Amino acid sequence: MGKKDANIVLGIDIGGSGIKGALVDVEAGELVEDRYRIPTPQPSKPKKVAKVVKQITDHFSWDGPVGATFPAILRDGVAYSAANVHKKWVGTDGRTLFEERTGLRFELINDADAAGIAEMTYGAGKGRKGTVLMLTLGTGIGSALFYDGVLVPNTELGHLIFKGSDAEHYAAESVRDDKDLSWKKWGKRVGRYLDHVEFLFSPDLIIIGGGVSKKHEKYFRYFDTEAQVVPAEMLNEAGIIGAALVAHRNG
Repeated sequence: MGKKDANIVLGIDIGGSGIKGALVDVEAGELVEDRYRIPTPQPSKPKKVAKVVKQITDHFSWDGPVGATFPAILRDGVAYSAANVHKKWVGTDGRTLFEERTGLRFELINDADAAGIAEMTYGAGKGRKGTVLMLTLGTGIGSALFYDGVLVPNTELGHLIFKGSDAEHYAAESVRDDKDLSWKKWGKRVGRYLDHVEFLFSPDLIIIGGGVSKKHEKYFRYFDTEAQVVPAEMLNEAGIIGAALVAHRNG
């Protein structure tokens, strides 16, 4: 199926709890059928994850290029960190691993960068020039930074030291749950973090992603930024769509 329509590409989103795949129409920026999800193997060592990735490509009977996200700093397909996956990933050439396991060509991209690419191409950042920062609020804080539409990869701004620790330990969406914070208290935490990031990067636009972006009206009011702040539009499909687009562009 992969070579019948040049605009259809398989995207895979690899996370700490689940690995999800779907066929993407990269011209429209949307899934063409439901996502297929398999729980991330525990422990999430490279060979075990590669086995699941093969299951997903087999599920779609796919024979074309594949775009895959991964929660790590990536350079040329090699992981230099491991967020929410097994530490054996550090130093692993994930792209080559997946290509050898599946026999398909892979593009591997940081998960937040992939989501940002989707938003800049089809969503809240479409057509925006200047400095645009996307932040995904979830278990941690992911980030994607763009200047005039060009990605600055692997920014990892959730790991900025803020209030004595990683910023994501202070302002991630999971912190709101763990500490049972009101929307006001958590919103003010996120606002302080945004002030810090704004001081460092002076973005023209900040896009807030992650599942909690659907409830933006509950906490955006507590922000006091110079930059415009808007919710993401692609939601949980952003990573899959962005990864598929990267594979299509590099095909």
